Amino acid sequence: MDPLAGYRNRLADLHASIEEARSAPEVLLAQASGLLAGRVGCQVGEAHAYLVRLAAEQRRQADALASDVLAAMEGRPGGAALTAALDAALRPAPRNGGWSPPAAAPQTDDRWVQAVQQILDTLSDQHVLLEPRYDAAGRVTDYTFAAVSPAVVDLSGRGGAHLLGRTMSEVYPSIVGGPIWEAWGLTIGDGVPREVGPVPYAGSAGREILLTVKMWPVGSGLLNTWIRHDEETRLSDRIAQTERLGNLGWGEWDLVTGQVLWSDGLYRIYERDPALGPLSREETEALTLADDVPVRRQAAEAFGRGQSVDVTHRIRLSGRIKYIRTVVDTVRDGDGQPVKVYGIVQDATARETSSLRLTEVERQLREHQESLAAEHKLAGRLQQIVLPMPVDPIDLPGLRVAVRYLPAEQAGRVGGDWYHAAPVGDGRVLLAVGDVAGHGIEAAAAMAQLRHGLAALSVTTTDDPGKLLTALNRLLFAGQLPDMSRSSLPVTATAVVARYEPGTGRLVWARAGHPAPLLSRAGVTTELDPPEGSLLGAFPTAHYETADATLRPGDVLLLYTDGLIEHRHRSLDDGLAPVVAVLDHLTAEPSAQPLAELLGRLRHANPDDDTCILAARPLSPEVGRDG
Repeated sequence: MDPLAGYRNRLADLHASIEEARSAPEVLLAQASGLLAGRVGCQVGEAHAYLVRLAAEQRRQADALASDVLAAMEGRPGGAALTAALDAALRPAPRNGGWSPPAAAPQTDDRWVQAVQQILDTLSDQHVLLEPRYDAAGRVTDYTFAAVSPAVVDLSGRGGAHLLGRTMSEVYPSIVGGPIWEAWGLTIGDGVPREVGPVPYAGSAGREILLTVKMWPVGSGLLNTWIRHDEETRLSDRIAQTERLGNLGWGEWDLVTGQVLWSDGLYRIYERDPALGPLSREETEALTLADDVPVRRQAAEAFGRGQSVDVTHRIRLSGRIKYIRTVVDTVRDGDGQPVKVYGIVQDATARETSSLRLTEVERQLREHQESLAAEHKLAGRLQQIVLPMPVDPIDLPGLRVAVRYLPAEQAGRVGGDWYHAAPVGDGRVLLAVGDVAGHGIEAAAAMAQLRHGLAALSVTTTDDPGKLLTALNRLLFAGQLPDMSRSSLPVTATAVVARYEPGTGRLVWARAGHPAPLLSRAGVTTELDPPEGSLLGAFPTAHYETADATLRPGDVLLLYTDGLIEHRHRSLDDGLAPVVAVLDHLTAEPSAQPLAELLGRLRHANPDDDTCILAARPLSPEVGRDG
């Protein structure tokens, strides 16, 4: 596969345009003058003047006579007699026994040069027009850069504008006398286009470059274009690398000749042996999936209306589905009819597959979010049913209790925090606070079972805090919670349970991996010494010890879940300090409504976790309902 096929096609189109320019009368006359001068050894200007005079004598157009002269010079039938006549007529006559110097050449009409420059200005490739320079004997001594295409950058990095008007010997002295120079002279003499190369040229910094130069006679000059073989190799490598990196291939379809060209990348995309040549249009269409045939049809209709096409469709190759993206444009003639089609094809299978997978992930994420929202709504309702929060403090035998629930800032994180405060018989009161690990429906369900289990056990079995925690641990560890099969880890929880005896002020309490209660008295707050006790649900035979404390009038007891003191950006001690400060203040300066004030000041909890707070203070017989 020739990566420069398109370049050579455009070069052929340029040559056709130049050939059209050559048919202009002044160009024919100039070319005939040059060929005659080279044949008989006179000056070009002298040959030009003779042809003009001869045409006037014969009452013919000068370009018609020039056409006959060109036919004679090219050796076509019937031209021998004219050649002999011209040789005799143009041979200089002796003067004083010797040869007289030819007359000075007239000023050349540069309108044809301007016409060539206008053509070159429209081209993206590198072309130059050289005008030969002659000495007094009519021999070529040098070449002048007469016209250049905008893309010209010479071997030293100079642009075309810096070459115009300069001579070849000045710009490229090493070319003088070499094979390219000799080929120019031959083409000037016989008008036959030539290609020379690859030939070495000493470039900048002594680096040798291989060049192939193509030349055509145009008017009295030479049109040249060239290929640097190092650039050709780099271009070929660059095209191949681009095709590999982008899963690309290119193709050309000449609608006039029917020739189809495919790049190596296109053969790879269609998994075809290059020796078999490109697929036919019918074979290509047969690969298209039936569902995508309308897509190709619409693209073909748009192309027929003169639009560029960018379409992606599916084909089936070797039992697999490929996504093929095709970008197509065309070259049209003067009547707007397409003459050549250019296409770039990309194997977009990986991209489209990733897009489909992403769409599926987005769908699953959407369903998951909807499921989470429904679960959160259900968990919230369950929490409200199981864990009603009293607005005002509640009075129990010898004890006043206030409860607050602080939800996490993240609305979707319904937690398993719970409380219990109720009499258990014989005038005693049971208090409890707990926290189920995790969030959502499982945590809410576990919270409901623990709270109701504690309430039932405390009135039917025992009110001993240690024994109650032992029973709750067995209940939780047994895995009797609904829908626990979804989780690979056991459900665990923390809790603290305390029994208050109003007659003596005695507080018996136990804990299961939970923060110890805080007891504040006369402006000093301390954490009760915790007995041993592991998490609920961690060990099936866990045993829970109890500890004793005494509550006096004016004391405040605070039970809480860890959301009150845990924060992402500070330690537990830093989280506990402001809580202790509030308790110290309230018990140091007696308040009419200490519990209400306490809960009012503990409003800022963990933004990532729910918090449950239970505050209690002993009641004396004379205490009214103040909070």
